[in-house]
Amino acid sequence: MELTTVWFCLIAVLWVGYFTLEGFDFGVGMLLPVLARDDRERRVLINTIGPVWDGNEVWLLTAGGATFAAFPEWYATLFSGFYLPLLLILLALIVRGVAFEYRHQRPEATWAGWWDRVIIVGSFVPALLWGVAFANIVHGVPIDADKEFTGSLWTLLSPYGILGGLVTLTLFLTHGAMFLALKTDGEIRHRARSFAVRAGAVAAALTVVFLAWTQGHTGDLGSAVLFVLGALALVGGLLAAAAGREGWAFLGTFVAIALAVAGLFVALFPDVMPTTLAGGLSLTTTNASATHYTLTLMTVVAAVFTPLVVGYQAWTYWVFRRRISVSHLPGAEPAEAPREGVTA
Repeated sequence: MELTTVWFCLIAVLWVGYFTLEGFDFGVGMLLPVLARDDRERRVLINTIGPVWDGNEVWLLTAGGATFAAFPEWYATLFSGFYLPLLLILLALIVRGVAFEYRHQRPEATWAGWWDRVIIVGSFVPALLWGVAFANIVHGVPIDADKEFTGSLWTLLSPYGILGGLVTLTLFLTHGAMFLALKTDGEIRHRARSFAVRAGAVAAALTVVFLAWTQGHTGDLGSAVLFVLGALALVGGLLAAAAGREGWAFLGTFVAIALAVAGLFVALFPDVMPTTLAGGLSLTTTNASATHYTLTLMTVVAAVFTPLVVGYQAWTYWVFRRRISVSHLPGAEPAEAPREGVTA
């Protein structure tokens, strides 16, 4: 296998990791006003992702860095053509991270309330715009013979692009609700499970339409298999949530998102950014890649450090695997010993 193909696959894996992990904490952030009834419950929701949200963002940083190093032409065209939506995503991620750190710095309810709004907006904007961006990458954008993006913001806001944004938005809401049902106890747990089933039905309908559209436009047998398996995983997760099996429910949305993202990359290959212009030039794994020496060096580094990073993050999730509730907050009445991680 050529190194350009290897690095296309590795970048796909990084995006799968980012969407499956950051997806649920985007969902938790957006669900603050939906599932929490007071400040204590909002603190519980935030505490479920407190130990892991910043680690989840490492997948995005690594994916961006790998794209820059392995496919500089792809990186340049992507970040110049998608400048405004990517800037909005970056700003949203920055203020969201600030909100997590500053929310508890003062005791006033208004202070916490404003930072909660920042968390909600900072989760909503990336959840929507990542879908818009990836839909346009897969569907194609106007790229001329000089590998320059010639469209505008309105080019990206096509019906297909907007549908892609709604798909990621609803999938992340469902994924976040599944995570909260798995990680919390008491009333929040029951609300989250009920919401996950309702939101998941909407997400499933939008996802099926989007994946069918994608398959008809640029898909092949490989993407079709992944899309069908992803849809089945989502339906299985919803059935598990309705039956009260939170572990299986979360696994269902996790696998569904992973397979859907993998299917998009399979449908995209060997292009990395197809053009919609008759005389344009599509960017591929070949004409957008770095030199062989660069890819060789990157492969050695990735082989050494990737297992360490994945192992450390897995250990973090294991350490913080227990359920939490309002009774576990500082100052609350003593609660029973936390349960061990609940199995499916």
